[in-house]
Amino acid sequence: MVLNKKLLKLEIDLDFVLIAITAPLRDYRVAYLINKHLRFNFVRINDHEVQIYPTSAEPVPFAMFNDFWEASETDFYLIANRGTDGMLIPEMREADYFLMIKNYIDDYDLAEIINGLNRIPEIVAAIKIDPKRIKSKENLLF
Repeated sequence: MVLNKKLLKLEIDLDFVLIAITAPLRDYRVAYLINKHLRFNFVRINDHEVQIYPTSAEPVPFAMFNDFWEASETDFYLIANRGTDGMLIPEMREADYFLMIKNYIDDYDLAEIINGLNRIPEIVAAIKIDPKRIKSKENLLF
């Protein structure tokens, strides 16, 4: 007797651009500097909570800020990589924050944002990273 074997392959939708930011500052200070230098309007929203196994039994909160560009319907999220009891993306210990860009952004605007972030004196580095190469990418989903 031959049994048909079916394999279910689940692919995570990573339809966003991700910029890793290194800045030894508090989350509200980073949001303020980005608002001031790049004319964003980041506002604190509810924390992004992630269940980190096996470190914690309770979800770990990560500070999150949001801005929305109506003209292009683009959402921007500034998310802390360090929470009270762990890291959002543990394999990227050098990154303090992530700037997630959801929906469309053209290459020119993206380059301007990255260059602008790198011109802020308090920010050590800002680089675009491929979310598909991150091992714990499911922590970025909300």
